[in-house]
Amino acid sequence: MRRHLLPLALLAVLLPASRADDTDPDTPTPPKGFTALFNGKDLTGWKNHGGKLASWGADKGILFVKGGGGGWLMTEKEYGDFELRLEFKVPRGGNSGVALRSPMKGDPAYTGMEIQILDDASHKGLQKWQHTGSIYGVVPPAKLATKPIGQWNSYKITCKGRQVTVELNGEKVVDANLDDYKDKAKGNPGILRSTGHIGFQEHGGRVEFRNVFLKEL
Repeated sequence: MRRHLLPLALLAVLLPASRADDTDPDTPTPPKGFTALFNGKDLTGWKNHGGKLASWGADKGILFVKGGGGGWLMTEKEYGDFELRLEFKVPRGGNSGVALRSPMKGDPAYTGMEIQILDDASHKGLQKWQHTGSIYGVVPPAKLATKPIGQWNSYKITCKGRQVTVELNGEKVVDANLDDYKDKAKGNPGILRSTGHIGFQEHGGRVEFRNVFLKEL
């Protein structure tokens, strides 16, 4: 019977290695307590609003928009209180945004909330509430904290009740109670909402996203 021990030992060594080889490096691994909104491979769980789905794509762990009338790419599910983490990269002159608590109607920058994404340096004459990290049209960022063009930036966005905080590359740039901005609700009625879809904006040119994770609170 001893002659069978060596093949069994070899099998025990080879099986774990085989499983490791099957791991897809493009599949994002969320932090503990989070789920991946983007699976790294395709647009499962997402739908288009106000544009062309063909303008959006997925490849090797990257969710991207090519431009050309892509509108908004929105989650199929709605969310209320949550912590959202993601990374983004814009080209020179790039412009995009992250929709929060948005309905599937109108422009999510107003019917919901938009956390701005922009190559700030290439856009002159901006209002303070147009800079990267702002709640667009409502709350300006406390500072500019984007990285140079071509580098990945990180967002940590928390919505809990009326409180919204935005961390850009580890810097807290927005910490706002939306009730303090009710005077903005006429032009930005989305700040009154408590639930809705999460999404990304096409505003011309290629913008890339990755590691899109969410934890409901």
